[in-house]
Amino acid sequence: MSLQDVAMVVVDWIMAVLPRPIPDRAALERCKIIAHRGAHDNKTVMENTLEAFDAARAAGVWGIECDIRWTADLVPVICHDPSPARVFGTTMNVSALTFDQLRTSVPDIPSLEEVIQAFAGDTHLMLELKAEAWPNPGRQREILRALLAPLTPATDFHMLALAPSLFEPLDFLPNESFFPVAEMNVSTMSTQAIAGGYAGMGGHYLLLTNRVKRNHDAYGQRLGTGFPSSRNALFRELNRGIEWIFSNDAVALHHIRDDYLQR
Repeated sequence: MSLQDVAMVVVDWIMAVLPRPIPDRAALERCKIIAHRGAHDNKTVMENTLEAFDAARAAGVWGIECDIRWTADLVPVICHDPSPARVFGTTMNVSALTFDQLRTSVPDIPSLEEVIQAFAGDTHLMLELKAEAWPNPGRQREILRALLAPLTPATDFHMLALAPSLFEPLDFLPNESFFPVAEMNVSTMSTQAIAGGYAGMGGHYLLLTNRVKRNHDAYGQRLGTGFPSSRNALFRELNRGIEWIFSNDAVALHHIRDDYLQR
């Protein structure tokens, strides 16, 4: 575990034990929880799989986040890392394998088409473009356009990326369907999101401060914060007007929200 990971664990623990007032009903109703890579534990249910996405949907979670990479024969598939090694033990990079080879080696990695067919329409899709070389940008653009054509941008799905430049090939989509995600570069990403007329921006809940929120509120943009993992962390975000909550504990947070809505 890296020093940054340790710091995040400590921050999450502190947030979990700090009491927060119960959000008002309107805040609870506006809350939209997104399962980061689906509802998974990477032991019995692996991240970014149809099983993980189905578990989130079955629990009533509003949205799922997943990561798009490309096979050697230009099939967009769902995998966070360049290689499936961390999750599935297969060390070959996704980009070095054809889709048939990947399916034979790691059958649980779905294609983007399979995710759209299974979940679009009743689960909001947060589709993150990973930073990697596009060997045939024109062809890849057309593949994505065809796959996304049946969906309504910003209603059925948003496109995420750690760098707004990754949105440039997707000129067939409106800017309000784009949602950049900041790491430590919050100020730069915030400026680019506002200038680009994007849906808003995402980032860690401690980094997306109330000042950042006010800036985006002025332009009618949303913030999406990650990764609350406790009741008190969730309530902190809802009490300051955050609607989109990305979480690795999405099912638990969804049940907490529903429990308070039913009281």
